[in-house]
Amino acid sequence: MTPQLFIAAILFNGPIALSSLALQRRLTVRLVALAEIANAVSAYVNGVQAGFHWDGIALGDRLLTAASFVLVGYLSTKTQEYAREAGESSNRARQIDVEKALREATGRVRGSLNVDLVLRGVLRESIKLLGASKALLIAVESAFDPPLVLSLETPSGEISYDRRKLPTELASLTMRARESASGFRLTRDDALGRLTLEALSAREALTTTIRGGTGNDYVLIACAAAETVLVSDALTVLNTFAEQAGTALEQAGLFTQLGRQNEEIARQKDEIARRGDVIRDIVYALAHDLRTPLAAADVTMKQALTGAYGTIPDRYQAILRASLAANEDERRIVETLLLVARYEAGEESSVREPVACDVLVTRVVDDLRPIGEAKGVALQADVVDRPLPVVGDASEIRRAIINLVANAVEATPQAGTVRVRCDRRNGQVVISVDDDGYGVPPERRGALFQRFGGGSRVGAGTGLGLYIVRRIAEKHGGAVGYAPHEPRGSTFSLMLPYQDG
Repeated sequence: MTPQLFIAAILFNGPIALSSLALQRRLTVRLVALAEIANAVSAYVNGVQAGFHWDGIALGDRLLTAASFVLVGYLSTKTQEYAREAGESSNRARQIDVEKALREATGRVRGSLNVDLVLRGVLRESIKLLGASKALLIAVESAFDPPLVLSLETPSGEISYDRRKLPTELASLTMRARESASGFRLTRDDALGRLTLEALSAREALTTTIRGGTGNDYVLIACAAAETVLVSDALTVLNTFAEQAGTALEQAGLFTQLGRQNEEIARQKDEIARRGDVIRDIVYALAHDLRTPLAAADVTMKQALTGAYGTIPDRYQAILRASLAANEDERRIVETLLLVARYEAGEESSVREPVACDVLVTRVVDDLRPIGEAKGVALQADVVDRPLPVVGDASEIRRAIINLVANAVEATPQAGTVRVRCDRRNGQVVISVDDDGYGVPPERRGALFQRFGGGSRVGAGTGLGLYIVRRIAEKHGGAVGYAPHEPRGSTFSLMLPYQDG
């Protein structure tokens, strides 16, 4: 109240400076304004008391005091800004450290595709990340079987496995965690929390559910003993880590399922191969057992026709000739089945030698011409006058040509014509068999060269002849083809790569 006591106004700088601790700029500004007002009022009161006389020195002191209020206020606000920035910087650094720790922990957990190893990694890394003293992982696999409990005391300790019925407190906590959308903190603020923490022998605990993605849920519980303090943002870290752990468990589960499926596929493949071997062996045995009696019957009937067993009446000779023809058909069927079995088993001929297709076609036509004449079908060869070499197995190529020509003769009525052409086109030797026979119905053309899909009429052979032709052509790097004639007839073609020299 006197000029000599103006110094008391400086004490207002104390609250102004202390307001920086509150980190509230508005509070500091209000205190500065209050101090300035109080200083101005004191100066006015001093002048009134002096008979409305204001001493110059006193006013100067008051101005210096007012300036000190502004200066301290300014320094306080700047301190608040720097403190806030330091706090934000510290938070960012902490966040970076947490994110780094999470990445490293997640990388270690996802480093394995084995579910058991992933579960072990989840326990160890959760203790490290959260600063916990103990961690539990409860695997809820079935509503009827006791859950599997994995527990770990220290990151470097041994993980214990125990399949047992959970205590009431843990069972209730597990159910609550599975129903919760995110993790939560368990404290002693409520009765249930106290009972659960006592069962866990912990001062504090965090829990969350890890969704495995394969039908199994895992409840993770991180405990803090009396001397242990969890990290400040432990709940956020736990929720983030649980999401990453769920992804790791899902990947491991899918990998395990894939391994089981691969094992089942391998088992089925082995079973199919075994059955294929059995079927092949049966076909081989059957073909061998049939060929021997057929060959013996063929020799016997031919000897009988030549009179080796005495004179045979004409009607019996006709029967023998018909039996010989039927015997030959059966022999061809046996040979065809045996050849198909060998192709299916991969036992194909490895012979690779030059084959003159022009000569081969001429010989096949000459060999089969008597069969055509017996049926009243004219068999002609139209071969260009130049060499047409290919490389392969001559016996297999001959069989393919015989199958095509025999089918054509079979499908051609009496007085018909079968013409076998052999020429070179576009780097290929093309063997074409034209007939003016019955043709192939449109609905059967798509499966002509498939197994049991050949033949121009129902009941015309085994349906394997054209399939064998296709397999022989493909084995030699060639192809087969079919083209209908109008109004009737067909052209079957065998294309093989031309090999000069």
